[in-house]
Amino acid sequence: MKYARLTKQQLEELQPEFVNFLASQTITAEEWETIKKEKLDVAEEELDVFSDLIWEGVLTKVEYLENVSAQQMHLFHLEEKEMKLLSVKVMNPDVDLTTSVGFAWFKKNWQSDFVEYLTASKIYTEDKNLDKFNLIKQGAVITKGDLYKWFDNVIS
Repeated sequence: MKYARLTKQQLEELQPEFVNFLASQTITAEEWETIKKEKLDVAEEELDVFSDLIWEGVLTKVEYLENVSAQQMHLFHLEEKEMKLLSVKVMNPDVDLTTSVGFAWFKKNWQSDFVEYLTASKIYTEDKNLDKFNLIKQGAVITKGDLYKWFDNVIS
């Protein structure tokens, strides 16, 4: 397995796609029920292959990721040949960016001496989608990039 198995909830939400996936392998609903009961290893393998296919499709399309913690924000723009990072660090220990109060403080004080910025870029390894997935494993979430775009305009 290249990425990670989808959660039970994700698999339930993708049930029509999973049915199509099984059908593409000429596995009927009855055969799937038999496989789940009698060939658990085969069922697990099918779930893993399906999960990797879904992840591959999602990762190919994703353009922005955000990883926000109490004192830092890592905002990524995933371009064709490289990933760009805008990093924000809040030096005020009383501020928690993961709360609405903390983020409101940040919006008012983003230009203060209590906030540091860093920009960087990194060329992908041989497996661009795995690079993106590793950021997600570290806590990043897929976004539309509104925060990144705002910062990019402000910093430029």
